[in-house]
Amino acid sequence: MRRALEFLFTRALRSRLGVALVIAVLIFGVIGAARLVSGPADPADGLSSRPNRPITTVDPTAGDDGVTSTEAPPSPVTAPGARTPEQTADRFTAAWLGRPGMTAEQWQAGLRPLSTPALTEKLAGAEPGGVPAEAVSGPPSVRSRTETFVEVLLPLDTGRLRLELVAAQGSWLVDVVDWERQ
Repeated sequence: MRRALEFLFTRALRSRLGVALVIAVLIFGVIGAARLVSGPADPADGLSSRPNRPITTVDPTAGDDGVTSTEAPPSPVTAPGARTPEQTADRFTAAWLGRPGMTAEQWQAGLRPLSTPALTEKLAGAEPGGVPAEAVSGPPSVRSRTETFVEVLLPLDTGRLRLELVAAQGSWLVDVVDWERQ
């Protein structure tokens, strides 16, 4: 017995493998003791708070919430004397396309009155030379989403420009500019 204890303390516990074995035995001992103290586990414990019917996040009486709708989208509302979404999109596109020799400051000044403050901030470092098109090649396509939100698609000579317009107090401003190459 003395030799076994001497071997344990002089060689086995001084090696990494011996220390790892001692730690593993201690961990399994603590887990086993905890299970003995806690008593038998009830197999239904984890399922006792299960709902007895499906959880819904939509009011079932609110109407159709599907992606496709048979109802016509609401018409955009424009304040008297203000530009329509189409007029705003046309003016913004003309300013966005710019003209030869235009400075960045002139380009920004042309876009600013037709843009939301958020879009003006996003376009702050942009240059007119980075615009990938030169001319409009067809009529705009307007998709009314709500009374105050409209999407306009404009075919250009090298792709398609998508503008999202929002109405602030009946005045339409461009909030998002997206470009698609053809």
